[in-house]
Amino acid sequence: MNEMRAIILEQQNAPLRLRHDIAVPEPDSGEILVKIDACGVCRTDLHIIDGELEHPRLPLIPGHEIIGRVVRIGEDVSGFKEGDRVGIPWLGKTCGNCLYCRAGRENLCSNAVFTGYTKNGGYADYVCADSRYSFHIPEGYSAHEAAPLLCAGLIGYRSLSMANQTPGGVKNIGLYGFGAAAHIICQVCTYQGQNVFAFTRDGDINKQEFARALGAVWAGGSKDLPPEQLDAAIIFAPAGHLVPAALKAVRKGGRVVCAGIYMSDIPSFSYDDLWWEKQIVSVANLTRRDGVEFMQIAGDINIKMNVTPFPLEEANQAVDAVRSGKIRGAAVLLMD
Repeated sequence: MNEMRAIILEQQNAPLRLRHDIAVPEPDSGEILVKIDACGVCRTDLHIIDGELEHPRLPLIPGHEIIGRVVRIGEDVSGFKEGDRVGIPWLGKTCGNCLYCRAGRENLCSNAVFTGYTKNGGYADYVCADSRYSFHIPEGYSAHEAAPLLCAGLIGYRSLSMANQTPGGVKNIGLYGFGAAAHIICQVCTYQGQNVFAFTRDGDINKQEFARALGAVWAGGSKDLPPEQLDAAIIFAPAGHLVPAALKAVRKGGRVVCAGIYMSDIPSFSYDDLWWEKQIVSVANLTRRDGVEFMQIAGDINIKMNVTPFPLEEANQAVDAVRSGKIRGAAVLLMD
């Protein structure tokens, strides 16, 4: 176990490269070495590969929706033992000392380390992770089904939590962009008794039928107004033009949550669309508390995962499929 396979991003805006001669990492103090079973392909990976997120570690092993088993434990690790099933998310480590960490807002840490961006991630056979930022995974999910929980699920859950803070409560919620995150959060909303209104690319009948099958009470194009006013909306698609559209769809005092780490420029819009104490907020990263809470929910409701698997060697094809919007649900790389 000296060398492993890994998918390498050598430079942005270039194809990924498969190598078989990457050294298996050694866990430092506080770290666990994980043999990876599956890793989801997230849209954030595309933003890194396509140069929309700048200054990644290069060369880089992408991927931050990681499921595997602990095979070695570094010093000063508690809560995990060899053989444990583990999930590794985007937030890889925080400093614990900055203004935000001290205020309980570690997702905004000024010195954070991010899996598959500023440290190597999960498009490989093995990865080392800080045990404090890793999660036990609920039973009932296969590795490829569980992988999207680690980002699509976690960021979706944090976005939903922020949406649910809308004054007056949230009964009707809009989800703009019905991909990996939305197909998970739609089920959480339905479980919570909320009415989901799904917005897809205009004319995407397939995604609209998919949304209704997962519990959405209505599905239409991104330019459509829903049949009822929304209390809140979450924008998962990285498209700035959806912000004014969502503002038109929400009621007085409604909240629009921008869930992506990257979004194209928001076009100008009339102040009338923002007036009546409507709010626009963004979501950044996640906290460990988000992870613990969401994994509990995932264990309780047995979320139905729609996954398209790809072997590790077909990472470029998986990335292209996500980029084109052809994936229904989530794309996941399998290591075996």
